[in-house]
Amino acid sequence: MIITYKGKEFSVKKGTTIQAAFKDQIENNEMKDIIAARLNNRIESLNFPIEKEGEIEFINRQNRDGRIIYIRGLLFLMCKAFSEVYPDALLTVNYQLSNAMFGSIDNLEVTKEMIANVKIKMQEIINKNLPIIKQTMTQEEARIFYKKETTLRGRLQIDIDKEKVSLYYCENYYNYFYGTMPTTTGFATIFDLVPYEDGFLIKYPSLLEPDVIQPNVNNKKLVAALREYNEINKLMKINTVYRLNKKIKEKGGTKELILFSEALHEKKIAEIAQKIKNRQDVRMVLIAGPSSSGKTTFAKKLGMSLRVNGIKPITISVDNYFVEREATPKDEQGNFDFECIEAIDVHLLNNQLIDLLNGKEVLLPTFNFTTGHKEYNGNTLQLANDEILVIEGIHCLNDKLTNQIARKNKFKIYISDLTVLNIDYYNRISTTDTRLIRRIVRDYQFRGYSAEETLKNWYSVNRGENKNIFPYQEEADCMFNSSIVYELAALKSYAIPLLETVSDTSREYAEAKRLISLLKYFENFEVEMVPNNSLLREFIGGSIFEDE
Repeated sequence: MIITYKGKEFSVKKGTTIQAAFKDQIENNEMKDIIAARLNNRIESLNFPIEKEGEIEFINRQNRDGRIIYIRGLLFLMCKAFSEVYPDALLTVNYQLSNAMFGSIDNLEVTKEMIANVKIKMQEIINKNLPIIKQTMTQEEARIFYKKETTLRGRLQIDIDKEKVSLYYCENYYNYFYGTMPTTTGFATIFDLVPYEDGFLIKYPSLLEPDVIQPNVNNKKLVAALREYNEINKLMKINTVYRLNKKIKEKGGTKELILFSEALHEKKIAEIAQKIKNRQDVRMVLIAGPSSSGKTTFAKKLGMSLRVNGIKPITISVDNYFVEREATPKDEQGNFDFECIEAIDVHLLNNQLIDLLNGKEVLLPTFNFTTGHKEYNGNTLQLANDEILVIEGIHCLNDKLTNQIARKNKFKIYISDLTVLNIDYYNRISTTDTRLIRRIVRDYQFRGYSAEETLKNWYSVNRGENKNIFPYQEEADCMFNSSIVYELAALKSYAIPLLETVSDTSREYAEAKRLISLLKYFENFEVEMVPNNSLLREFIGGSIFEDE
């Protein structure tokens, strides 16, 4: 067969692994720490046997897909090390914090000594450069295997329509991590394992600085928000996909999940509205969060709750305060950078906010995105004593946006879909993946974008969030977690058909296949039962707020 690499054709015998076929290219590559390959737009292990002609490129942890594999492999090593040093530990990988994953032990106290011992064992395993081997069974073989084994590791695979069930083995240890894995333990060239609060962090480098382990970031508010929902899900016994699926299949289970999720959101929004009322100096509410967090529905629900408390919200859109097009900064590629704070006319915005807070009437601008200029069409505003400004935008947590307004007059809210549901105890569901699936469905339903277009733009969206939103999340006065425990089960029937339209000739094909695989672990859900005032309706349609 002919495989093209960097524009050159290589003759490869069918069935040869990538590692064997391109041994020289891998060993002599200018790219360090090659961890996997992109073969015909699929992400594959270096042990993958080549069966079709096509094109190949190699990836490492400086690549987004390679970084995911690197993290997955680190978690496998950590779990193996724990099983050898503390075999009775009931380990759970909980959620991501900056460039780290937070883990906990349910039945043992986490101590500095424990974490130091596990880290030493991890390094021993890495130094041995042991093979990580994927073993595959039929469904019937897997059922026999799990009858003999009491473990839940990889157990979810036999509950879905999957012809083959796989486990990754390293010596006598086995586990399953959902996606491509490194081929040996020697891949882990940089990591750290440190105690953190009542658990620990497994730390890894960022994409921007791939050879540096960053110091711990103060994420107290984010941790508190994640921990709150995690504990609630545990009490409901729906902290894993297996348990969620079991609940959905119960008689009345879907209804209970919906009522519980809606009641939780309404409770949290009411608490936020009460906090705003209790702070009598607050004159404006600033809302920020990453893409597909549900900001639109949240803002409308918060507005209703504020009205119940005798406060009338007045919305101002930051999008009307862009600088003139010729003054818009440009990025490193020479394109207009509309996401940086310098693209906002901060001076005009602050002057008008000050006038409004002083009871003056102001003439509001309307930004014409076609001409690239602000227009004044007679739209005026004057705040009454019982009215409060509500402003939503990516920079709202950054004090530079409202630098002339006293901090006591501002109430900042960070909103995000902070997913705490795990596939199982070792495999978490990425918050980013949940938001991406929300966006794929919404973009198709309301904006006419295909799944391929959304996937293509997602990296740029993330880059803007990492620069303009996430660094300021701890500045918030409160956080609203817009996650809904059943949402991926509900989004499944919308998202899978859209993802299946992504052609195998597209560079986005690998990501589409990965998301399809994730969604297939969820039980089918009665979407028509989702109420029309649910935040989820912002993405699937049918929201009572759509015509407002």
